[in-house]
Amino acid sequence: MRRLILAVVLMVAGVCSLASAATPITVSIDATDVSRRLFHSTSSVPVPSGPCTLVFAKWIPGTHSPAGMIQQIAGLKFSAGGKPIAWHRDLVDMYAFHCDVPEGASAVDVAMDFVAPAEGNFLSENTTASTADVAIVHWESLMLYPQGAKASDVTVQASIKLPAGWDFATPLPQDEKSENQVKFSQVSLYTLVDSPVLAGRHFKKIKLSSGSTPLTELDLAADDEANLEIRPQTVDAYKHLVTEAGKLFGTYHYSEYHFLVTLSDPLIGGGLEHHQCSEDRMRAGSFVDGPMVGGGSLLPHEYVHSWNGKYRRPAGLATSDYQQPMKDDLLWVYEGLTEYYGEVLTARSGLNTQRQFRQRLANLAAALDNEPGRGWRPLADTAIAAQLDSDGHDFESWRRGLDYYDEGVLIWLDADTLIRKQTGEKKSLDDFCKLFHGGKGGPPELKTYELADVVAALNDVAPYDWAKFFDERVTQVSEHAPLAGLQRAGWKLIYADTQDNNDRPQQRRRFAGGSFPYSLGFAVNMEGQIVDVTVGKPAFNAGLSAGMKLVAVNMRQFSANVLRDALLAAEKSKDPIELLIQAGEHFKIYKLDYHDGPRYPRLERVSAQPDLLAKITRQSDILEKIIKSIVPGPATAPATQPASLRERSAAIKSDDLAGHI
Repeated sequence: MRRLILAVVLMVAGVCSLASAATPITVSIDATDVSRRLFHSTSSVPVPSGPCTLVFAKWIPGTHSPAGMIQQIAGLKFSAGGKPIAWHRDLVDMYAFHCDVPEGASAVDVAMDFVAPAEGNFLSENTTASTADVAIVHWESLMLYPQGAKASDVTVQASIKLPAGWDFATPLPQDEKSENQVKFSQVSLYTLVDSPVLAGRHFKKIKLSSGSTPLTELDLAADDEANLEIRPQTVDAYKHLVTEAGKLFGTYHYSEYHFLVTLSDPLIGGGLEHHQCSEDRMRAGSFVDGPMVGGGSLLPHEYVHSWNGKYRRPAGLATSDYQQPMKDDLLWVYEGLTEYYGEVLTARSGLNTQRQFRQRLANLAAALDNEPGRGWRPLADTAIAAQLDSDGHDFESWRRGLDYYDEGVLIWLDADTLIRKQTGEKKSLDDFCKLFHGGKGGPPELKTYELADVVAALNDVAPYDWAKFFDERVTQVSEHAPLAGLQRAGWKLIYADTQDNNDRPQQRRRFAGGSFPYSLGFAVNMEGQIVDVTVGKPAFNAGLSAGMKLVAVNMRQFSANVLRDALLAAEKSKDPIELLIQAGEHFKIYKLDYHDGPRYPRLERVSAQPDLLAKITRQSDILEKIIKSIVPGPATAPATQPASLRERSAAIKSDDLAGHI
């Protein structure tokens, strides 16, 4: 009777299962139309006859949100036995499609197109995208699967057709390849979704591993050959990254690993982790020029996720399919610990100097310590509500954004230095990583955890009240950022009146007109649009708001240099800085009574304490030589008091608001 009731419920709900576990879904993608950003797909989904529901992936692993871009599909058609089948979308779940499979049919054939987002639209790292010369393909954006089916139980036979002459990379094993058609081995839907394909006309593959280390490869695709250039020293640093990660975790949880890197301005987005690869979308020429030679901590961050996030994953994020909502409450472990070791390994491998590592800590410590929103919103809530993603919006410091990344760095630095202190520097957070993320290694597997497991493992390394430690820093509100780790490491946060150009922090484009969160308290783009105002700072107190337009400064037409000159001149004058502001059709002068000059965050050495930051990054003499060859420039900081006002203005590029990667 219970079986009969269940069958009736499933029939009414329209849920269908695979017709046979032995029969795979087949999906074939035609990517030869990439110049028009069109990807064509045909698939066959084995299902029994009767009511059926097929779904489009909604909750995409690594995005921590319902980020499946179903709005980009077109030309959706169902058929069976060569005859069309009518379908209709669910009235509530926009990602579900219902149909009736005719008697005698054993599969539903699905045809669909995916329209890759255009440059300037919502281009993120979680979807299929392309230019005329580069493509990154997400399988889940070009297929449907039966509702209710577990991703690990569904088998898929996938193939892709690429433009003539293109090369590609993916961790998927291949069955056969003929000209521009590639057929891959049968894998689970879970593995397929976790294995995107990078393809391009201009392509370069660089082996990073050696000896017994599993194949680890840097795969580059660019819009032209010139942007594939990479310095030998940078390659050496990435080889060191693979070695240092192995030392940290004690093993590798992959059969092979691919850094899938797009070097293309139209595709710039960020990074997305997978177990045996990562997508890293970078600007053209990132490996030879720009403010972060070698890509900064982007690739190291995504690489660390192979251990922390893919092998070990919070239970709330390990859903059985792509329709179930994820629980993001432990993202300060998933992303925060990854961000910390992404920065640490960037320094250990030689991709950054120790000074750059310290400046990164100074930047995020200052931003978080001056964030008024932390007085009402605990860090835990920024993780729980990650799917809302409030990063980059008006009054961001008041609302708080994805702080579990950057504040996670400070929390895990705090834990690292505390372990070192508790054990007389005999142990560190590295020991926790080896214990918690190590294991036997080998092919990918998933091992979930709860917060209690993290606390228990930390206690095995260094007994302490770790539950209270995290409660105070994660679930409780605090007016100040957790800076104890910096202080314990022998450094303190200070503010200087000039920026150290050697540190070359990453700048946000939207702040190109000037960003002064620790002085004037606002940021503006090159067009004069005010993009952020910090609650409680002079600009906010004077009445400014994001969205207003800055027309003139002290009755001079606005430019970045004019604003910087005014900030410097105000130090020697009692007169307020006058800003002519346009709001809609109205113009008004706002006066900022501020005279303390620019303020740039830095770390200052506390000589009474041992320098634990140097030990944490522990660069060898060989690595120092590599770093100097990658990162040119004088070893000393610029003078803190340039001779002229113009020299000081040139030194003030912007108060740094480097965002998370």
